[in-house]
Amino acid sequence: MRRLAGLLVVPLLLLSTAACGNDEGSQSASTKNGAPAITAGAKFGEKPTLAKGEGKPPKDLKVVVISEGKGPTLKKGDAAEVNYLGQEYDESKPFDNSFDRGEPFKLTLGAGGVIQGWEKGLEGQKVGSRVELVIPPELGYGPQGQGDIKGNATLVFVVDVLKGTTVPVSAKGTEVPQTNADLPKVGTNTDGKEPTVTVPKVDPPKKLVSNYVIEGTGPVVKPTDTVAVHYAGVLWKDGKTFDSSYAQGKTQNFPLEQVTLKGLKDGLIGKKVGSRVLLVIPPDQAFGDKAQTGIPAKSTLVFAMDILAVM
Repeated sequence: MRRLAGLLVVPLLLLSTAACGNDEGSQSASTKNGAPAITAGAKFGEKPTLAKGEGKPPKDLKVVVISEGKGPTLKKGDAAEVNYLGQEYDESKPFDNSFDRGEPFKLTLGAGGVIQGWEKGLEGQKVGSRVELVIPPELGYGPQGQGDIKGNATLVFVVDVLKGTTVPVSAKGTEVPQTNADLPKVGTNTDGKEPTVTVPKVDPPKKLVSNYVIEGTGPVVKPTDTVAVHYAGVLWKDGKTFDSSYAQGKTQNFPLEQVTLKGLKDGLIGKKVGSRVLLVIPPDQAFGDKAQTGIPAKSTLVFAMDILAVM
């Protein structure tokens, strides 16, 4: 289920000092491996310029390590921070890059927030590396394209892997007594499996509830943070699950500045990373009078949410 994440967060395009080789060597290696040459800015950290691809593009994913870093190796489930430039294989101008924005792109490998070419190409790369990815359409945006990217386009990306963080499987910390019988009770397991959420048969609170179930020891979440979370969401009315990242088998990233659900954003800000939090969100801070798939109008929402990492 990706429905809830799509409702909560405004999607991004890709949802889109280490050992360095010299410019000449990087360009030569790129050409030999079927990838367009980097014609300027070949060193890690520099904004690159790509040549237009020549001939037919490769049919399979090409991963060319321009320069290998000395940091940890990225694996599935890790949170990564990268800079990138993207260009269609048969074009001479990029369609997007993060270098000009001055803000790296954040993702979690395996979470499904980026195209498959990125998922496959970045897994196994070391932090501090620069890689060039040549991505066939079936691992990119396919026949439908995306924005200015035409259908069935082969994509070329130069990606600098700036950071990599292992995301825990569960909240861990001090259990906080759940003594209020008028609030839902949340399971305290820390094995990475979905916690239980038991809703009492009473009227829901009219104000936002944001309580620790397990209090972690990490930094406090700020309004500008992007958080990696695991969650189960149920309806107060009948306790039925309307969405769960556990059911998807992967965590979700919430850039809080882009979260449109007020109660969710306000409920996470100020809480410690590593915690499990009970959120009870009244309709006026959720979806109000607008029904969503699986969520009736005027619903009070209940979340058990693990704040696993800040990206």
